[in-house]
Amino acid sequence: MRIYTKSGDEGETSLIYGRRIAKDDTRVDTYGTCDEANSTIGLALALLPDNEGWHQVRLAGQRIQRDLFDVGRDLATPEDKREGFYINEEDVKVLERLIDTFDAQLPPLQRFVLPGGHPAAAAFHQARTVTRRAERTVVALARVQSVQPWIRKYLNRLSDLLFVLARLVNARTGVAEPSVSFQEAKPNPFGEGGE
Repeated sequence: MRIYTKSGDEGETSLIYGRRIAKDDTRVDTYGTCDEANSTIGLALALLPDNEGWHQVRLAGQRIQRDLFDVGRDLATPEDKREGFYINEEDVKVLERLIDTFDAQLPPLQRFVLPGGHPAAAAFHQARTVTRRAERTVVALARVQSVQPWIRKYLNRLSDLLFVLARLVNARTGVAEPSVSFQEAKPNPFGEGGE
């Protein structure tokens, strides 16, 4: 299989089963954004500390990456060619169980969490925001084309899980979790006069 085919040089790509569509089609943007989230999750997993204490998080991350590949397959399959769905209710329930398991290991939220802290936590936060963008593109796509019904729910739960994983990384590594409350004044980064 060649890496380059030149078939997309004119701004089109193929869905599964070969149907050609424009690369800026909402459907392509949607599964492309899911791929972007998948890549960012891969970065977060690569940045985790290199010890056995992260085995369960790594397994969860690998499962999620395979699921996101399946989300992409669901989105890239034309409606008239679908024989079933790759992502389903059980996949959503798996995410809910993971959220409950990891969240139980964290102190209660008392402030608004800001993205950052340990590099892996920051990457999980970035994956969370990309996943939220993917969810928004699914909503937009569903207004004009048929979308597999479990995808939106899956992405919604996934963004929650990625938030919990970011917090878990900071908690376990002892890195202070950036946070803010509504009552805190915003510091002026430019000194007294501002800019």
